[in-house]
Amino acid sequence: MQSKRGRLDRFICTKLQISRKEVRLLLLAGRVEVDSVIVTQMDRLVDEFSRISVDSRLLQANTPSYLMLHKPVGVVSATRDEQHKTALDLLCGIDKTHMHIAGRLDLNSSGLLLITNDGRWSAALTSPEHKVDKVYLVTLENPLTCDYVAAFAEGMYFGFEDITTAPAKLEILGEHLARVTLSEGKYHQIKRMFGRFRNPVLALHRLSIGDISLDPGLAPGESRELTATEIGAIYR
Repeated sequence: MQSKRGRLDRFICTKLQISRKEVRLLLLAGRVEVDSVIVTQMDRLVDEFSRISVDSRLLQANTPSYLMLHKPVGVVSATRDEQHKTALDLLCGIDKTHMHIAGRLDLNSSGLLLITNDGRWSAALTSPEHKVDKVYLVTLENPLTCDYVAAFAEGMYFGFEDITTAPAKLEILGEHLARVTLSEGKYHQIKRMFGRFRNPVLALHRLSIGDISLDPGLAPGESRELTATEIGAIYR
């Protein structure tokens, strides 16, 4: 979801259904405020979180929202679904109208899910060029060996998309347990990488995205607002 950034005059034209000439007169008369400051420039840029008023009439006052959810298995990372409960269905007491998921998990995966209404923030989180690390705990059906570590570090070629994955870090935590760190998110990437060893993934749990870690105090299905430090960590 992209941030809705645009010119102030166009926003007012659309909102009040008036001409750009009328908007210009409002601005020159000092009758328009953005974030409680009088604005006179027609080309002033605003976004979905700018507080905009004309003659003290409030036209927009959206508040940015950032949440972490402990996604359970069996819940889809979607805003709506015909068959399954969605991640947004688990959120209570908030306006979900413009909320979207930043970095999805599939139906049978669990762990950290980030939900926001801020398009620029989620773009910084999910854009491939930013290479934000994502850490997963993976339970396998068959025993692990050191061969896995080298193969993940080299990257793997996926013929269907004709791509080679970026190097990934695999740490063996137990005979059937690994921690995997990815800087990208190809379709079912972890399951497909272990599939090269014919080793089925029994459980996939996301621990962190960048510097944001799943709160250990959150039970599956529970959520909380991000702290200011967590929100800012994405831009660092």
